[in-house]
Amino acid sequence: MTTAKRATKPTPEKRGQGRPVVGENDVGKERLLAAAEKLLRELPPARVTIARIAQEASADPALVRYYFGNRTAMLLAVADRMTRNASHTAKLTGAAPDAALADHIRLTLKFTRSAPFMHRLMIEELADAGTDESRARVRAMNLDLVSFYRQVLKADAGKTMQNVNPLFLHLLVLGTSDFFATAEPMIRELVPSNTNMDKLAAGFQEFLVKIVIDGLRAT
Repeated sequence: MTTAKRATKPTPEKRGQGRPVVGENDVGKERLLAAAEKLLRELPPARVTIARIAQEASADPALVRYYFGNRTAMLLAVADRMTRNASHTAKLTGAAPDAALADHIRLTLKFTRSAPFMHRLMIEELADAGTDESRARVRAMNLDLVSFYRQVLKADAGKTMQNVNPLFLHLLVLGTSDFFATAEPMIRELVPSNTNMDKLAAGFQEFLVKIVIDGLRAT
């Protein structure tokens, strides 16, 4: 009497450590970035955890670590994505220097309103508590903007604007825009209850442009 052979199960393919299983919460890197960006536009950075990002993307938290390694690296990738998608990178693009500066101020205010926690992300998560890589990236982002202001002033060559410290100009525009965006709950308490905040922001935007441009006028 022969003994029936038992059917042998195929040995499952081994996968690398942390590698996601195909078909199991199969979420791509871009979807995770989009989920993190959505959260960072709505919440303070400290509340945007790996678990919360994974929940927003309907993914396993292990995927965040697989694609990015750690939370700081992911937040840095999101910061790059947000600034890139905003298309607010400073450029002269052949415009008159004072017109280029005015456009940049408008775009800065619009961007900070669309992402009111962006600069808290830069400072609290990527600079203060970040890695050498994230600190270097934050420094590079800000130096790019300082360089833009320097180029504007150099291109103008004192014809219409005074030659001021480009770092101070960067701090003025960024700081004022950031405060308007982050202090909006307080600002709402200072205006009539039926105030359209988008219209108010547009008015403040042109006010800021006028203050900066007129203040730089060569005498």
